[in-house]
Amino acid sequence: MKKIVRFTGVLLLLVAGIYAALVLVPRKYRVQPVVPRPDFRYIELPAGSKIAWKKISSPSRISETPIFYVHGGPGGFVSERLEASLMPLTEMGHDLYVYDQVGSGLSERLDDIRDYTVSRHRQDLEALIRASGARKVILYGHSWGAILATTFTAAHPELVEKLILSGPGHLVPVRKALQDIAAPDSLHLQQPQYTNAAANREANNIRTHAVADVALRFGIKLASDREMDDFQTFLNAQLVKSTVKDTATLSGDVPGGSGYYAQLMTVYSFANTPDPRPALKNVRIPVLILRGQYDNQKWGYLTEYLELMPQSRLVIIPDAGHSISFDQPERTQEAIRTFLQDQQ
Repeated sequence: MKKIVRFTGVLLLLVAGIYAALVLVPRKYRVQPVVPRPDFRYIELPAGSKIAWKKISSPSRISETPIFYVHGGPGGFVSERLEASLMPLTEMGHDLYVYDQVGSGLSERLDDIRDYTVSRHRQDLEALIRASGARKVILYGHSWGAILATTFTAAHPELVEKLILSGPGHLVPVRKALQDIAAPDSLHLQQPQYTNAAANREANNIRTHAVADVALRFGIKLASDREMDDFQTFLNAQLVKSTVKDTATLSGDVPGGSGYYAQLMTVYSFANTPDPRPALKNVRIPVLILRGQYDNQKWGYLTEYLELMPQSRLVIIPDAGHSISFDQPERTQEAIRTFLQDQQ
């Protein structure tokens, strides 16, 4: 009997040791490193964020109102490919500003991960717009960036002349009942081949689950920014498959620059974000909403944007997934060009 007890104790210690090693030992991921981009400059914002941003001047400026692009994520960034896809905007007569949100891309990571909130991102965007010297801007937000752009517009409608929302995610705080609303058959919307859930199951491991749990419970980094940003890049290589209709359009390895803690904690802050809906009912600006035919976002969440902002226009881009500008760049650019010209 004593031998059995001793053996059981040794076995439990062994299992505990293996589990501890899986949780505590840092991991490495074969991903592309973050590439410095000397054409980006840095600005220190009032909230303490150090942001990498860039102004791209229009070769034939016809408007004093610049376009501010708000990237997706949270935890996304402006890659060279993304910037190239945005360049046609400058040919429409507007200067273009792009930036990496705090905690991702070339921008600084925060020591206190609890500071990654929707409100912090909104304050940073306001500070950038004011630093640009623009009286008003056209906000162009994609996915999470569309959520942020809409939330910003609700708080500062005086700074926004027009709003472009590409594949908008759900407004926050989320109303989950909306996900059950089906799209009209006449729109011919389709599901993408891959799902985010499958990507998360494939990429996550015991350590990443533990890191997320400790971060959400205690606001502590169990793993370094470098390790977890590399993991987020590794995960994004799987997630990106659900954002396009045809994965053949993907360019291979996903570039480094993702911000893990910015993604995790900003999403965590959704539930405590002040509701922008009452203010949005009073917003009277032109809004263009772009959605790919194969978008992976729930249709019901988009209906809120149409109902809350009466001057909104919906354009369905055929044969495009969530990443509309990658799947169908020409159609996306034409829809934006038409919107800007109609509203001049």
